[in-house]
Amino acid sequence: MTEAEDRKPRSDEARYDPEITSEFAIPRGLDVPRGDDSETTSEFAVPEGLLSPQPPSAEPEGSAFSPPSTYSADQAPSAFTPATGVPLVSLVKDAPWQDRMRTMLRMPVTERPAPEPVQRVEEGGPAVPRVLDLTLRIGELLLAGGEGAEDVEAAMFAVCRSYGLDRCEPNVTFTLLSISHQPSLVDDPVTASRTVRRRGTDYTRLAAVFRLVDDLTDPETHVSLEEAYRRLAEIRRNRHPYPGWALTLASGLLAGAASVLVGGDVVVFVAAAVGAMLGDRLAWLCAGRGLPEFYQFTVAAMPPAAIGVALTLAHVDVNGSAVITGGLFALLPGRALVAGVQDGLTGFYITASARLLEVMYFFVGIVLGVLVVLYFGVKIGGELNPDAAPVISNRPLIQIAASMLLSLTFAILLQQERSTVLWVTLNGGVAWSVYGAMRYVGDISPVASTAVAAGLVGLFGQLLSRYRFASALPYTTAAIGPLLPGSSTYFGLLSMAQNHVDKGLVSLAKAASLAMAIAIGVHLGSEISRLFLRVGSAGKRRAAKRTRGF
Repeated sequence: MTEAEDRKPRSDEARYDPEITSEFAIPRGLDVPRGDDSETTSEFAVPEGLLSPQPPSAEPEGSAFSPPSTYSADQAPSAFTPATGVPLVSLVKDAPWQDRMRTMLRMPVTERPAPEPVQRVEEGGPAVPRVLDLTLRIGELLLAGGEGAEDVEAAMFAVCRSYGLDRCEPNVTFTLLSISHQPSLVDDPVTASRTVRRRGTDYTRLAAVFRLVDDLTDPETHVSLEEAYRRLAEIRRNRHPYPGWALTLASGLLAGAASVLVGGDVVVFVAAAVGAMLGDRLAWLCAGRGLPEFYQFTVAAMPPAAIGVALTLAHVDVNGSAVITGGLFALLPGRALVAGVQDGLTGFYITASARLLEVMYFFVGIVLGVLVVLYFGVKIGGELNPDAAPVISNRPLIQIAASMLLSLTFAILLQQERSTVLWVTLNGGVAWSVYGAMRYVGDISPVASTAVAAGLVGLFGQLLSRYRFASALPYTTAAIGPLLPGSSTYFGLLSMAQNHVDKGLVSLAKAASLAMAIAIGVHLGSEISRLFLRVGSAGKRRAAKRTRGF
């Protein structure tokens, strides 16, 4: 036996000896074909017999982040420029500041034109903290007054650019305002925020804030920081234009006008007005004791329902349902609903969700107050018919007059300026005329009729606001009052009080559909009005580019 043959058995024995090998050793008697390649291969290896031919000129595979072989840092290729050139950012100078600021907010930061300061600043530049503080205070008043989040951001952006602050990013949520300013990419950003603690409806104060922002953005009107602070302090200290007794009287007249819209007569008008005024005084009493708005709405909804049930129990020949429906009109949160849907349609989903949740809580409070009264009224023998449809098509002139009175009183409740009350009253009359013509003459569905009428309200309101360089809310909110779904809400609650839950839910779903039609119609009408306005933009980027399902 040669020396090589003597070594071979020993090698095989060493290979299969369990003492000197691991548990991964090849079992005895199993032959493994040997080749030139390694026995251990990756699962990503190309199987034997499968060839992946490559062209002769193919380059070796590299990382996705490695530059091409033809690239050189010393001789870098020129940047790509479209054949038509880079679009020039141009803004219409005579357009309202809302449109110009909204256009720039929808652009990337790097594509916005450099600010042209229109207000006097100190020699060393504007006092950045003071400008940001002034911006937040203005945004707080606008947001607390019920303005949409997009318009609040546009106003904040306009104030910063008026004092020469570039690269500013405002951010608005339901109760929080913040703004960040970064002079350049190498400087630290300055960020400030402010929380909205109290919210109240005062469109006179809202209009004054809009005039202040308009003066700040006007190159011919020079307003220093001290002057802007002084005017802002006067706006905050201004008293409401209407006293408390006028608001209570307006609440009663609104409920009476709404009862006439659903078929009421003079007695129903008086009964609905008295019930609404009692509810308003009870709500003021609860507010003075510090109760949340949910309980205020619950208490305010009880007196009109109680008066309607009492008239039915007394067998008075009046339409008790019209009394209760009129009282509901004075409580439905149409302003918050329109603002919430508008924020959702413009991409402010957090603010929209919060506002719609607030509307839901108010609506639940109204439902609770009316349901309690209706439940006990049915139990003690009140004969209220949930299938009784309101008769409103045989008195068109009276209905139009009632709708105009409803819009006028709604404007007073919103504390509007006296110069805007006439316009919003006419707008409300036009809205009801269009709705009545489509619904009762053309026999079109109530949702479509409501949407078209609300669209005209938004269109006319937006055009009037641009003509007067003011907010669109005073011209639209009160005008949608006659379109609010008071009767559908009442009949749904009455059906639920009489244990007809299915029928009640159907009626409440109809009320929700009408409310959404109002909100979407108002916003759509406002957007359609922009077709008649000259608004500059960057090339074809006329609106925010949102996701489209991917």
